[in-house]
This record gives sequence, C-alpha cells and structure tokens, in this order.
Amino acid sequence: MNALIDQFLDFLALERGLSANTRLAYRADLESLAVFLGRRGIGSLNAVRRGDIVDFLMAEKERGLSVNSVSRRLVAVKVFFRYLQQEGLLDRNVTEAMDSPRLWKILPGVLSLKEVERMLSVPQGDDRIALRDGALLELLYATGLRVSEAAGLKLEDLHFEEWYLRCYGKGSKTRVVPFGARARERLREYLARARPRFEKPASGRQVFLTYRGRAFSRKGIWKLVKAYAGRAGIAKPVSPHTLRHSFASHLLANGAPLRVIQEMLGHADIATTQVYTHVDQGRLRAVHARYHPRA
Repeated sequence: MNALIDQFLDFLALERGLSANTRLAYRADLESLAVFLGRRGIGSLNAVRRGDIVDFLMAEKERGLSVNSVSRRLVAVKVFFRYLQQEGLLDRNVTEAMDSPRLWKILPGVLSLKEVERMLSVPQGDDRIALRDGALLELLYATGLRVSEAAGLKLEDLHFEEWYLRCYGKGSKTRVVPFGARARERLREYLARARPRFEKPASGRQVFLTYRGRAFSRKGIWKLVKAYAGRAGIAKPVSPHTLRHSFASHLLANGAPLRVIQEMLGHADIATTQVYTHVDQGRLRAVHARYHPRA
C-alpha cells in the first residue's frame, strides 16, 4: 500500500498541482489507514470493506481526533480510492457511498443509558409543561422517531392496546413502531391530564401541542430537547437525532437484531443501519419489550 500511496501523491503533485503541505497531510492520513489495515491483516486494498473504513474512522475519533480531522481523513481516503479505481488498480470503490459532509451519519453521537435516564427524569411534577415534555422525551427515546415524525404524530396514530404507533417517514412511507411501558404510561398521563389544557378551538389532531395550542415545529422540539439536556448537566451537543441514535445503539448493545432496528428506524437500506454496529459492540413488539432498557 505504501507504494500505491507514493504513486498517488506523485499524481497529486504532477496532475493536480497540490501543495506540498496538502500532500503531506494526505500522506499522514493514508499512512494511518495503512497501519490500521495492517493490524487487521488486510494485505490488499481489494479486500477492504466499507466497514473497515468506518472502523478506521471510529478508531481515529476515539483516539481524540476532532470531527473535522476525521472528516479530512475520509476525504483523503475517498480521493485515494477513486484514483485507484480510475487507474484500474481497484475492483470496487467501497468509499463511493460515504458522504463526507454527512459524517455524523457515520459517527453518530449517542448518550449513555445513565445520561438518557438523567435527562428523562428532569420533567417532574403535575403541571402541564412537565407532563407534556416528559411524554415527548420518553417517546423520542422509546421509538427513535425523527423530529419531523414526532411533530406530525396525530392522536389516531397511537394504539395503546397494541403497544405501537404509526408514523409517516421520509417519502411518506408508513411504518409501525412499538413503544414500551414507560412511554405508554407517560403518553396516557399527558393525554388525559395535560393536552386538554393546551388545546384551543383551532388546535389540530397533533399529539404534542405548544402553549398556544398549535402543533410543535421541528425547531421547537429541537430547542426543547437541547434545554432538557442542559438541565440534566449533559455537556455534549444533544438534539432529537441524538435520542434517535441512542435508541438504536442501546437496542443493538442489548442484542436486538439489526434487521429489526432497521425496520423501527425506517431505513430503506440496512447499510444505513449498520453504522450502529460500530458505535457499541457490546419481531417488533417482542424484540422491543425484551431489549429496550425502558420497556
């Protein structure tokens, strides 16, 4: 691989005219990859899988590199693999579908179970705000809903007797997602004791309403989640998507099958779901009840 790196860097200098500093940075990135693959016993680049690249990026992140540095690593690897394929030196470019600007999808931020429990315990009391916010946070973590799906959730989408909800995801695709006992309890309490106090004559059928009786916007839910993370003393950036990542990662860590997690998240391609296998190594309702820590 070192010979191929030298050949690639010559190409960058002669054909692309890249500066010496840029070439040095590319060399450092690619030599790090070469060392990582060598430790795995991978002697040929044609034997590299997409998962090997993701593992390499995860290892670099865990080593303390910033997201920007890890992103630069991925750019170098992508350009290198594209060059090798164009030169007929690589059968298949496994980095082709790896989109650097969306690096967060490859390296999702997750909360520990203790952090989640701390955050979900913040909304306390019988006032309508606490009841609503507690139900919303619990539901986000219990189901892994996207923020747009939670905002659009309607009363008729909740099926308490069957322990599931129906949501409408990307491309207007419908899916069924189970929820556990704690989410069920908090949702029922909110609907019985708090939602009527938010409701106005012009309110729609959305489950979660603002103090003005309107449906929550995605931005409104984002602000709410961020505020509760701060109140829970969680210093890392937290968004509704962090709870979605945590939902998937915690299910996987407890042994839930990847195909079932894919179905719950609404991923069309299991390759999108497989990212979670790199976060924690450690049929719907039955699996959810068995593996979800708050079911």
